[in-house]
Amino acid sequence: MIRLRTLIEKNRSESRRKIDSFSFDSLPEGCISNIISFTSPEDACVAATVSKIFESAVKSDIVWEKFLPADYESLIPPSRVFSSKKELYFSLCDDPLLIDDGKLSVCLEKASGKRCVMYSATAMMNFSNMADIFQRFEWIPIPEARFETVAQLREACKFKFNCRMNTRVLSPRTRYSVYIVFKKADTCCGFKAVSLEAVVGVVGQDSFRRFICFDTHAKGKFRKGKVVVKPEAREDGWMEVELGEFFNEGGWNSDEIEMTILERKCPQQKRGLVILGIEIRPTKILEEFSGRRL
Repeated sequence: MIRLRTLIEKNRSESRRKIDSFSFDSLPEGCISNIISFTSPEDACVAATVSKIFESAVKSDIVWEKFLPADYESLIPPSRVFSSKKELYFSLCDDPLLIDDGKLSVCLEKASGKRCVMYSATAMMNFSNMADIFQRFEWIPIPEARFETVAQLREACKFKFNCRMNTRVLSPRTRYSVYIVFKKADTCCGFKAVSLEAVVGVVGQDSFRRFICFDTHAKGKFRKGKVVVKPEAREDGWMEVELGEFFNEGGWNSDEIEMTILERKCPQQKRGLVILGIEIRPTKILEEFSGRRL
């Protein structure tokens, strides 16, 4: 019995040595590309640093076509020609595309290839169930905006906004965060130290609730014990504040998400808030990867 156990251990040890000595570099490049295509864009970029063979395998169209959405051909501008699927992938990450008559922009999140979507202020208003929503805002063009027009708050005593949007343009089986993207006009007033309740969720399911504000200098000005999410600067020069999160099941489901921003207390005259739109992007974005290129 002891001799048999010794023999088994010897065979196991030899098997481990064979596995340890195995090199993926010995595989055909196409095989390596196929294996990497089952990972993620971030993992592919890491794999490219392993060896020259891996670097070459990662550049293959086999890899990057797998990372592209199934309907990627509909997202390619007619005037653009791409030399590789990798070039196309990063173009869709870096340059948001306008669709739906310019009311919606779509791009890919670099680390995962998941869709990021921004609904223009016009689309937001169209999806709103508030009868007076168009009377509360005026539509103005801003050169640096990705959309033709943005919405600027005319005047209101109490800020309120509500809308519903379909999730069919989002990536399935993905947790998303929702942001309102805005600026303040020179005439903006009425938002100092004002907290608003934000509610986000899939219709018919539990909602995500939190307090937000549009005041960038609101530190320490809110009632003790109230956690308020404050705005943050974006790379494109706008500001954003996170409204909440939801999980998009996708697949055969075509759910609606509902979002509400409501001021419950301290009503005062407000004006000059400029809204670019609502952005929905994967909750966990790896900032480190967002600047990494091959």
